[in-house]
Amino acid sequence: MQIIIHVDMDAFYASVEMRDNPALRGKPLIIGSLPHERGVVATCSYEARKYGVHSAMNIKDAFRLCPNGIYMHPNFEKYRAVSAQLHEIWNTYASASETIALDEAYLDVTSKAGNWEKAREFGHAIKQRTREELGLTCSVGIAYSKTAAKIASEEKKPDGYFVIPTPQDFVNLIIDRDVRVLYTVGAKTAEKLNRAGIRTVRDIQEKQQEVIRLLGKQGEWITQIAFGQDDRKVTAYRPEDAKSLSRELTFQADVDDYAFLQDVLLLLSISVERRAARVNLYGEGISLKVTYADMKSITRSRLVPPTRSAAAIWLESVKLLDEVPHRPVRLIGTGLYHLTGENGRQLSFDDFLPEVAHNQEALVKTALEGLQQHYRLDFANNLHRIFQGETLYKTIDYMRRHK
Repeated sequence: MQIIIHVDMDAFYASVEMRDNPALRGKPLIIGSLPHERGVVATCSYEARKYGVHSAMNIKDAFRLCPNGIYMHPNFEKYRAVSAQLHEIWNTYASASETIALDEAYLDVTSKAGNWEKAREFGHAIKQRTREELGLTCSVGIAYSKTAAKIASEEKKPDGYFVIPTPQDFVNLIIDRDVRVLYTVGAKTAEKLNRAGIRTVRDIQEKQQEVIRLLGKQGEWITQIAFGQDDRKVTAYRPEDAKSLSRELTFQADVDDYAFLQDVLLLLSISVERRAARVNLYGEGISLKVTYADMKSITRSRLVPPTRSAAAIWLESVKLLDEVPHRPVRLIGTGLYHLTGENGRQLSFDDFLPEVAHNQEALVKTALEGLQQHYRLDFANNLHRIFQGETLYKTIDYMRRHK
């Protein structure tokens, strides 16, 4: 039997900000967009959750529920740095680690612990070191499977610790809970089940064939985990396993100037190139996403020779933008898909013709110089800072207001 630990930080972004600024402790802190901006809540403190605020909530709704909250933009560079420290601590206890997010991971401790008693010690040590070394709290779940470990970590949040050693313990815990307690059961799936009179895990157990008839392959999986059966392994995340790599931006006011949108796509394309270079990935497809003022979204894409060049991404995105209806735009994004690593990619023209790559770099440089003159921005000395999370949003909003 496997022994798996699931570690989940408590209100991660908010906790980091409260750690670094004690004046924020005990306050309803909301990380995400500001109340006067478009956007959503990234995370919030537990004090804010008492008002009904939660992650992914529209920021206007959050402000309506909690007008006296403290609203802050996220600082992703800081959170990534703290995340690296966290995972370094956690990984010392695991033979395999599966990173789910900056603040969350599955750890396979089967061989390193050897038994449940030692695994429990590992869980306590992770909590203690996370608190003592980084000044943060996490919730730890220890179980025989990934599904059970995830539920265990949520059982006593915040600063929780819970163990589910056997499938029967898992079933006993969740048997009369709502179907949404199970992995992969979201709102739409739950609605389908509810319409068939299936509301609890017990209902799933008693109506297995009905669940499978309604949901097919997903129904087979759901009935398995309703009985505590989950033999998935902890698998280390590989960047090339991602389906796509993209960057998008929501404007604070709708944009109908498509020349300006081309300028925005240039900066987003450079950001995508930098992200792809960090994880040494190439894309065999380039995509464009546009959300209009009426909230209707469309995506367009095109296959290309393997690339991560900002120039290639930009030029292809601009071509795709020319092909979509020209109406006021709320959000725009671009990215790479069909990702492949250095070893898996086929050679592209850039490999045979170095002057192509050189010309692409020159094209981006010239385009940036044009943006610098037009918007009076100091790209020469500050370009490296522009792609640091919030700064990119502020830069493009400045460009929008001064175009």
